Amino acid sequence: MKDFIIVGGGLAGICFAETAFLNNKSFVLLSDASQNSSVVAAGLYNPVILKRFSLPQDSKVHLEYMKPFYKTIEDRLDIKFDFDLPVYRKFASIEEQNMWFEAADKPALEPFLLPKVIHTKYQYLPSPFGFGQVLHTGYVDTNVLLDGYHSSLKNQGNLLQETFVYDDLVVEDDSISYKGIKAKHIVFAEGFGIHSNPYFKYLPLDGTKGELLIIKAPDLNLDIAVNGGVFMLPLGNDLYKVGATYEWYDKTPATTDAGKQELLEKLNELITCNYEVVNHLAGIRPTTKDRKCLIGTHPKYKNVHLLNGLGTRGVMLGPAMAKELYDSIATGTPVRREISLARFKV
Repeated sequence: MKDFIIVGGGLAGICFAETAFLNNKSFVLLSDASQNSSVVAAGLYNPVILKRFSLPQDSKVHLEYMKPFYKTIEDRLDIKFDFDLPVYRKFASIEEQNMWFEAADKPALEPFLLPKVIHTKYQYLPSPFGFGQVLHTGYVDTNVLLDGYHSSLKNQGNLLQETFVYDDLVVEDDSISYKGIKAKHIVFAEGFGIHSNPYFKYLPLDGTKGELLIIKAPDLNLDIAVNGGVFMLPLGNDLYKVGATYEWYDKTPATTDAGKQELLEKLNELITCNYEVVNHLAGIRPTTKDRKCLIGTHPKYKNVHLLNGLGTRGVMLGPAMAKELYDSIATGTPVRREISLARFKV
């Protein structure tokens, strides 16, 4: 008998699989790649919400837990996907500079905001008011992480690349079974796919569509990530990720002309060199209205669990949220109220 069946091979599922592994628990992970938000995610992690110059709850704790968590995976699988990378916030005015200094004076934000204006000149990135630098930032190449982790699980016989069929799940008092696989628990980590899940579709996971572009700009030569209307993330070989849009009504994973046009307009306000669009991607982020995760155990079935709602900050939240869910299963201690399923009625 396995300890866990994990449904969903994106960032959430992998974080729980790794947490189970670190606790010497057996598992099988099912993934059909139907939800691609982890694949198209920017991967940029930044402890500060730059739009409002605010610090999300427990951001420092999540960051401190995330770094060694990913380093353990890199070392064991002999891959590299976590890269330190400076994040610069481009200032549009003197007023924005002043807002930055006010934020940097706050005790909670002081460790993460460099309290000065940076006037580094980039030839094709006009910045008359300079930049502010966010500290302790970086980039997770989610494609390398997912590919490497899936490959490792496949070699160990712990990966099933197939669509999960809910009708084939049998939930008993002390175990669950699925197509001949028996386990103590099942963890659903399907992202936006929760809407097809009969156990958890009552939960208000809205989903937010995001589109981004991959461009090639040989003259740009950026060694930083830039936030200024859109973000730009250097990928190497003169390639950059540019994003992202936020669409609350369209729940399809298809790219759109409107999304592309919005990104191009903002990009053209940010840089002045020639570039070529080489790819256009879209995905549905698993977001909730209260911007909190959905973590916990089904109110009726004690061995059916959920890890979802990581939203736009999944790279930072995934490891810590997986640990919180695992600890609640292992000890029976409820997860914190603000992320618990108990805040919503069945």
